[in-house]
Amino acid sequence: MTWLRERRVALAALTFFTLLAGDAWRNTISWYGWGLVALAIIVLWALVAIRLRVDLRRIPIALGTLLAVMVASIVWSVYPGATAVALLTTLATVAVGAIMAHTVSLEQLLRALGVALRWILGLSLAFELVVAAIIQRPVLPLWVSWEEPFPKAFYWSRALLFEGGRIQGIPGNANLLAFAALIAVIVFGIQLAERRVGAAAGWGWLGAALLTLALTRSSTVLVAGLAALVALAVLLLARRLTMRGRLTLYGLTAAAAAGAVVLALVFRETLLDLVGRSDDLTGRLDIWAAVIGLAEQRPVLGWGWVSYWAPWVEPFDDLVIIDGVRYLQAHNAWLDVLMQLGWVGLVVFTILVVTTGARVLSWSVDAPLGNPAPTAALRLLPALLLTVLLVHSLAESRLLIEAGLVLLVYLAVASRVRGVTVPPTRILAAPGAESA
Repeated sequence: MTWLRERRVALAALTFFTLLAGDAWRNTISWYGWGLVALAIIVLWALVAIRLRVDLRRIPIALGTLLAVMVASIVWSVYPGATAVALLTTLATVAVGAIMAHTVSLEQLLRALGVALRWILGLSLAFELVVAAIIQRPVLPLWVSWEEPFPKAFYWSRALLFEGGRIQGIPGNANLLAFAALIAVIVFGIQLAERRVGAAAGWGWLGAALLTLALTRSSTVLVAGLAALVALAVLLLARRLTMRGRLTLYGLTAAAAAGAVVLALVFRETLLDLVGRSDDLTGRLDIWAAVIGLAEQRPVLGWGWVSYWAPWVEPFDDLVIIDGVRYLQAHNAWLDVLMQLGWVGLVVFTILVVTTGARVLSWSVDAPLGNPAPTAALRLLPALLLTVLLVHSLAESRLLIEAGLVLLVYLAVASRVRGVTVPPTRILAAPGAESA
């Protein structure tokens, strides 16, 4: 059934392209067109699940509990209509991630990400070149007709390639493009290490990813990239140590990470000057203060799940407006969960992340089971992806939507059914729900 496996890789690649660069669809064929593409992707994954008899109950207990809290929040939600809409999109996204975890192997995930990211980076660099060299002026999404003046953030591309500004690419956002480029560095690096691609193509695309990182200049992604380098060093060292040595290494790493956070807070102004950012973290301090204020009003169960903030309901319609731009996320996934689901939801979310992290760490370090077993370089992918997702979640809420949520669910489920505890050949045969 090789042709079926290849189709799943192609579908996964299309899925990640849409999740990582959704504005490429929305800015060209409108939100309605994007909605049709997203619906088609969901239907195709549902057909995969039906054909392969995927049991979606086989998810970690922590993930199932978090989903239950989200669904239950419609009872106490301040905006039940928006919560109902959010539940549809969130459950669909989680279902895609879970189906992918059961039917797409780690090697196939690597290939799918590689295909999607090559298209995103290639089209982004070509798009910015055309805008800067030929059009020579900022470009709006094709389907809008805003009248001046409007915020610069509304532009799809600001034609800054030759002016030293931050490029936005087809995602329409420098930070999102930088995030995709960082994932690309990890994916292309592993493919090169395993010689899955030719040297010229491999190094060429790795160079394109690094160039994109340089042209986007995202400080959040820079920090996530440094964390990924540290994680890589820790993983490679841990593979050489005994269990006792690993525990010592993990403890020292956690202590060093905590120390780094303290130092970053103490020398915040100096560090922000070095990366060319404002003292308020590009408006994030105001956003965090507003979100914390809401969380304090309903601390136990929160305001109700809403995922990406709905701009048509209170309190999000005018909660945070900076330079004419209405912000629709807390720019911190943890604060977003606290505000929407209260301390109950945050505790469950933390358990999900911690248990997933523990399994992913074991998956990446311990000798694998299964036939064929993932190679040494390939097994670095889960831990590096999770590291980037978690560090990125401290300044963005993308872990709760789109590509961030699909990858988190994939790692949570796949590390349970595809990790060192269950051989891949038994994935579809094993009955029953899995524990956290």
